[in-house]
Amino acid sequence: MPVNEEPTLSNNGPSTCNLPLSKKKRLHWWLLLALNIIFLLVGQAAAVLLGRFYYDKGGNSKWMATLVQTAAFPILSIPYFFLRSSDDSSNESNPPILTISVIYVVIGSVIAGDNMLYSVGLLYLSASTYSLICATQLAFNAISSYFINRQKFTALIFNSVVILSLSASLIAVNDDSDKPSGVPKGKYLQGILATLAASALYSVLLSLMQLTFQKVLKKETFSVVLEMQIYTSAMATCVSIAGLFISGEWKALRGEMDGFTPGKLSYVMTLVWTAVAWQLCAVGVVGLIFVVSSLFSNVISTLSLAITPIASLIVFHDKMNGVKIIAMLMAFWGFASYLYQNYLDDVKARKTQADGNDASTSSRC
Repeated sequence: MPVNEEPTLSNNGPSTCNLPLSKKKRLHWWLLLALNIIFLLVGQAAAVLLGRFYYDKGGNSKWMATLVQTAAFPILSIPYFFLRSSDDSSNESNPPILTISVIYVVIGSVIAGDNMLYSVGLLYLSASTYSLICATQLAFNAISSYFINRQKFTALIFNSVVILSLSASLIAVNDDSDKPSGVPKGKYLQGILATLAASALYSVLLSLMQLTFQKVLKKETFSVVLEMQIYTSAMATCVSIAGLFISGEWKALRGEMDGFTPGKLSYVMTLVWTAVAWQLCAVGVVGLIFVVSSLFSNVISTLSLAITPIASLIVFHDKMNGVKIIAMLMAFWGFASYLYQNYLDDVKARKTQADGNDASTSSRC
């Protein structure tokens, strides 16, 4: 099944029209789509807020903040075990182990670097500012999808790219910002640049994952989604642990725990639930790439990033000045443009599929 299409019935069956089966497959597709959207929206919003909470209450380790973004991958082994068992009857040939290993090592290493950039951005920015800048990943993904996945670059997508870029620019030049206490102007700009770089790299990662699904894995099961997430997260976790020890930040973790304002238990639970939330988000991201496309996955991710500033306003009482309100509205506008383009593509695909089914039915019935 192509990554950017809904599942359709095979034409290899008997020459009768099996509508109940078709409806069942479409229902399964929509349920899978809804589940992944929920995973992404809830996981990302919770992870960003918990990450900012970690820094606000005394946490200061960038490598620890990087580590928790992938460290909870073992919990995915449980659903993966059952899903893989149900897919053992598949006769599809597997790609060479060496090829898959190289792909997972490279993607996992890049994920670790990307997570580090996000950690730096969240350290020096408020949750709302961070989320609004992260929304530019949709613009970056339009460019990477065009070159890597041959995605169409329409007027609506171009409009979205421009609007989201202007939204991020407004945040960057906003003098009346809500920098976390003690963060100088230079570090604030460093946080913006790190977040922009992370968003660009993340978009390239999504396109590469979609390309891997299409050209290398070529499987129609959700277990392959979990497999990619588990192995790439394992690699990213190893890189993050190495960075934690090489940088020497591990020596300060005991003092960091002792000085955490809400207490030691809260410190541990914050890291644990941040890790779980990031893993939930990652499953949603990779799942949407498999079910629809990297572009659609980034659209939903951007929706979450546009909602997070509202949540941070409630939870952390972030300052919401006129410039940030305008930037947030522009982010919603950019998201709406992307979503409408996706709707137009879906209508066109349905029409093409319906015409093909009509022609096939008339030739058999």
